[in-house]
Amino acid sequence: MARTPTSALTIGILFAAMTSNPAAWAQTQPQAAACPGTAEAEQNRQVVFAFQEQFFNQHDLRAAHRYVAENYVQHNPTVPDGRKALVDTFGPVFEKNPQAHSQIIRSAVDCDLVYVHVHSTLNPADRGRAVVNIYRVINGRITEHWDVIQPVPEQSANGNTMF
Repeated sequence: MARTPTSALTIGILFAAMTSNPAAWAQTQPQAAACPGTAEAEQNRQVVFAFQEQFFNQHDLRAAHRYVAENYVQHNPTVPDGRKALVDTFGPVFEKNPQAHSQIIRSAVDCDLVYVHVHSTLNPADRGRAVVNIYRVINGRITEHWDVIQPVPEQSANGNTMF
C-alpha cells in the first residue's frame, strides 16, 4: 500500500491515541486469563442472568452490590465507572419508569465474557431498544461492561424482527 499524507496522519493519530494513556489502552485489550471450564462459564452466565433480572426487571438496586465489583469498568460513554455510579445512574430511571423491563432473548459465553441480546422497554407501550450487553465476569462478579444499543423502529426495511 502506498503511503499518502492522509494514511500517515491516520497512523500517527492512532499511535498517539494508543500511547497517550497506555493504562486505558491496556484495559480495553483482551485479558490473558485462561478460559474457565464449561461449568464456570455457565456459572458466569447465571450471574449475568440473575443481575439482569434483579437489577433491570425487579429494580432491586442492591443487586449491584451482590453481583457487580466495586471498581466495575463501564465502557458506555454515558455512565461513569464504578458500582455506585451504576446505581446512581439507574435508580432515577427506575423511579421514573417503574414498568421498565429487559427480556433476554439469547446469550452466549466466551471465556470470562457473557453476551446477552436484550429487548429493553420503559413501559408496555414502548417499542424499546435492542441491546447487546457484554459483561466480563471474574470470580462471580461483573467487573466490566460494554453495550450496543439500537432503537426498535416503527417500520423495518425488511421483514425480519430485531429479535
